[in-house]
Formats: sequence, C-alpha cells, structure tokens
Amino acid sequence: MRVKQEEVVVGYESEEGREMEMEMELESSSSSGSSGELGFHDNLMKVIVVGYALTSKKIKSFLQPKLEGLARNKGIFFVAIDQTRPLSDQGPFDIVLHKLCGKEWRQILEDYRLTHPEVTVLDPPDAIQHVYNRQSMLQDVADLDLSDSYGTVGVPKQLVIEKDPSSIPDAIKKAGLSLPLVAKPLFAKSHELSLAYDEYSLQKLEPPLVLQEFVNHGGVLFKVYIVGDAIKVVRRFSLPDVSKRELSRSSGVFRFPRVSSASQSADDADLDPCIAELPPRALLERLAKELRCRLGLHLFNLDMIREHGSRNRFYVIDINYFPGYGKMPEYEHIFTDFLLNLVQSKFKNTATLC
Repeated sequence: MRVKQEEVVVGYESEEGREMEMEMELESSSSSGSSGELGFHDNLMKVIVVGYALTSKKIKSFLQPKLEGLARNKGIFFVAIDQTRPLSDQGPFDIVLHKLCGKEWRQILEDYRLTHPEVTVLDPPDAIQHVYNRQSMLQDVADLDLSDSYGTVGVPKQLVIEKDPSSIPDAIKKAGLSLPLVAKPLFAKSHELSLAYDEYSLQKLEPPLVLQEFVNHGGVLFKVYIVGDAIKVVRRFSLPDVSKRELSRSSGVFRFPRVSSASQSADDADLDPCIAELPPRALLERLAKELRCRLGLHLFNLDMIREHGSRNRFYVIDINYFPGYGKMPEYEHIFTDFLLNLVQSKFKNTATLC
C-alpha cells in the first residue's frame, strides 16, 4: 500500500540564499551550548545543528528539499562538514550524521567522539564497520535466536570463502549446505549477488564471499527500515522460488546486480495474502529493539523473508547501515522526529546528571 505524502513548500530560491539565511538565523541565536533558540511562528524553538558528511549520491537521495524544509520548520539545520578542515574547528554541532568509508575518516570520528562527548555521532564508526562484514552482521541475529508466539527469526545457513575458490565444492559438502546457494561479496559495499545451481560453477566467482542457502520465499522480500525506535516496512520483489525440478535441470551461476531496487516495489501488487502479509508488528519491534542494542546502531534496515509455506518463520538475509531512506514512505517526518527526540533525550539525561 502506498502512503500519500503531504506536500511541504520550501521557501528558498537558491542554495546560496538558503545558507545565508541560515547563517543569519544561527548568529542571532543564543550562544550558550551548541543549541540556541530561534523564533518560528512567534514561538521559541531550540535550534538543532546537524553536521553531515555524506557521499554525493547519499546527499542527493536523502537531503531532499521536502526533508530540509520540514526540518527547518522544526528548528533543525543540516550543515555540510568540510572534510578539508579539522572537524573540531567546525560547528558547533548537536549531531554528526555520516556515511563515509576509510580508516582515516573513522579515526577522525573516533577522536571527535572522545573530545566532544556532548555531540551525538550517528553512528559509532566501529559499530558501522561491524555490519559492513556479511559474516559478522548476521551473527547477532543468529545469536539472538528469536522465537516467541508471533514467530521465529533466524538466518540462512551460510559459509565464508576467503581465498581459494577451488575449495568451494569440498567446503560446501563439509558445511552441509544445500543447493541452490546465494553468493554475495563478503563486504557489503557491493549489493551484487549470484544464484548458483551447482557448487562447481561457484569456482568462477572471486572470493572473499559468503554463500547462503537459498530459502524459497514467494519472491517477496520485506525491507524493515529502522530509525531509532521507529519501524517502517515495505515490500520488494525478490528472486523467484526454485523448485526441485528446476534445480535438477539447471546448472551454472546467474548474476543479479541488485535485487531490491525502488522500481521493484511490491506494495501495490496483487499478491497471495500468505506471501504479502507483513511480519507481525510485535515481532519486528522486539527484533529491532534487540538489534539496536546488540549492533549499537540507530540507523539501519533489515532484509527479511518469510519461508514459503510458513506463516511465521522468517529469515534476516542482510543488514544495511543508513539505507536509502528516501524510498521509505514518510521518511521526512520519521527522521526529523527522531532527531528531535534524540537531542531532547540527551538534554534530559544531562539535566538529570546535573
């Protein structure tokens, strides 16, 4: 089901005009702390400054005019971080929002977190690094072994191949994996995957990679977006089921550049209710709460599937940090509310300590 979004008018004529207006407003705000006070519609509102360090692709998809306009109405300003200058010389920031790679950047952020504990960094670099590895990202789900009256959540049986592709057939037999297998790069910088009908064809792929047992799931994947405590689920078309007959007659490896793209939304498709039914809300809330704690992340999404023929057996097959929230219905409202709650919560905790 598609959600009709409310239109927000942004009153900026140019990028330069927007930055100039913001600077004038920030200069007129209170100088005590990183959050000042700013008048909006005759009401006093705390100014929240979010410094962002994002790729150009992420800026284009995430910092859309509607988000920035809504954020500004709530007293939130997004300010680009200049990577050519020391981070401590910029700001002051209430929040640092980032998605950049590299050891140097991670070290800069870690140093900044130590010297500026009053600033919330979304999210800690070490926690992000943990979910860039497809072996470690799913281990927390496996360790959780979630099972309650609403269903069970696990991970497909998987195997990591780090170097020698010729070792794959023997490794598969030793691990007891069943065909077909999904092959993914070990590091989640690439979303390309392959479906292998026989283990010998996998020798054509280049390690390091992860091999996962393919679970028939009706060709529908659930993208579970998590923004702090908020959860939003959308359906995406996925790889079709593989029958035993098809498996016995097929061989080779088939590559798929990206399965769950925005153009493959299944929310409006006429699907079998047993396949299209969303995972139980209570199950998702418990799973999200546990993983936020275990992963140490506020911003991520889960790719989940329901085993075909089962109503309540689910698998998490991937975790993505700071995913494409621009594809999530109502993301502007959800994200700005999250930022406000984050700052308010930190302010309350600080006041309690004082």
